[in-house]
Amino acid sequence: MRPSFFHHLHPSTIPARQARWRYTLGAGGLALFLTVVVALTGLFEMFYYIPTPADASASISTITFLVPFGSLVRNMHYLASQILVIVSGIHLLRVIFTGAYASPRRFNYLLGLALFVLILFLDFTGYALRWDNDVHWAIVAGTNLVESIPWVGPGLYRLLIGGSQPGGATLVRFYTWHIYGLMLVIAILMGWHLFKVRRDGGIAVPPPALRTDPTRITRFELVRREALAMIIATTILVILSAFIPAPIGPPINFQAAPALEARAPWFFLWIQQLLKLGDPFLFGVLLPLGILIFLALIPYILPLPKPAELGRWFPGGGRLAQVLVGIITIAIILLTLFAWFGKQ
Repeated sequence: MRPSFFHHLHPSTIPARQARWRYTLGAGGLALFLTVVVALTGLFEMFYYIPTPADASASISTITFLVPFGSLVRNMHYLASQILVIVSGIHLLRVIFTGAYASPRRFNYLLGLALFVLILFLDFTGYALRWDNDVHWAIVAGTNLVESIPWVGPGLYRLLIGGSQPGGATLVRFYTWHIYGLMLVIAILMGWHLFKVRRDGGIAVPPPALRTDPTRITRFELVRREALAMIIATTILVILSAFIPAPIGPPINFQAAPALEARAPWFFLWIQQLLKLGDPFLFGVLLPLGILIFLALIPYILPLPKPAELGRWFPGGGRLAQVLVGIITIAIILLTLFAWFGKQ
């Protein structure tokens, strides 16, 4: 069979053992697929969405109730973006728990971490574009965290929202960030990330002399598996979108106080829970930033797995990173659950 363009995006062969689903979880390829779904469905929504305070919420209602298949497209956009956060997080944890961040993949690990952070903010700005009462608290609290940063906070706050308080300029800026400042940058970094995966030798595996299983699969088999996974993912996403509606509410009113039951998007609920502990700058900015810096420094300051340990879960050389990241992950999950069920 003659290789196509898509075949040439993959190495000619890869180790069969490390190509198994139970090793990769398929998270990297699924994250790429979901990003494409988010981009395409978002493009369709752009034909009807109007980024002005008076029309934003109404245009979403138009998409949902009047545009043919608009509800399905919007539901797919919403669900794909939520699942993308989860899948990207799983992919990041898989890389850490398999030691796949060791040289020569350190820089590509940083690219992946940057993509994960950008995806979080892409979801947040998309959440804010609903411009309804349910996003009131998130916009106010999120921008106030920026303002709490010493010295530069007030200037960044005005730059972010376009004035002294959230309003029409805020919506336009969030829309611009969502489309150009985040989605465009994500597309560029994702292409770079995929290029580095290929340049760094594909899946992290032991050197040839240390491999116990020499079996390899061809790029044709790999593309076949990826195509099957995309078909299954598309089917599941369409079925879920037919039964799970994206949230919609009345237009936002900044003159009124946020509703008592209002809360941050689910992926930032852990930060909302931390804010109950005290100083917003300490718990809402410094602590999350410290976690991010620690994750970025893992390949540079912590012990690395030995080459012979690569290609399997929980290599002994990376035990310290695994324990510390495991503790952080469990803490974030618990804080999220406390915040979620505390408002039920």
